[in-house]
Amino acid sequence: MERFEVKRGLVKQVDSQGGLEGLASEHFDEVHAGGGGGFGASFGMLKNISAHYSDDGKLVVEVDQLRGEELNALLESEGGRERAMESRRRWSEFLDAATGYNGKQRGDKAKEQTKKLTKSKAAIKMAHKIMSLSSSLSDEKIKSALELIAEIETKLDEGNATRAMSLSDKLNRLLGS
Repeated sequence: MERFEVKRGLVKQVDSQGGLEGLASEHFDEVHAGGGGGFGASFGMLKNISAHYSDDGKLVVEVDQLRGEELNALLESEGGRERAMESRRRWSEFLDAATGYNGKQRGDKAKEQTKKLTKSKAAIKMAHKIMSLSSSLSDEKIKSALELIAEIETKLDEGNATRAMSLSDKLNRLLGS
């Protein structure tokens, strides 16, 4: 399962134009409605594609591709290589339309998210280190820090790197680091 950032306002625009199912029908075969406004589909080497927008506005996709003997059979069949290349092209065009970002921008957004996650995790480690070494921190400050750490960890588990990062900044200010 992958999650992609979506350009602000695009989810409402896609929903007003037939939703993800309508968008998918422009790119894939055998499109059917899925739960939560999503869809299921297939095309060429993409055996099963399912996608929906999450509550936090991300595109959540799961793709099952042909592998091993199935993939070899497709590639060796008449027009198989072209069908495989067409599968990749359609997949990329769908992601462009469903996220509002091209491939490079999607990669940049993923790197940005990873950086936020890493910084948030580092802030938690630093806070634990400061709390274990400092003798001047009040019990109230430590309690507040532990509550913030718990909230950051929840946001990390939810995949909300932006909120985790802002809470990490708050934690750093609280502990003066």
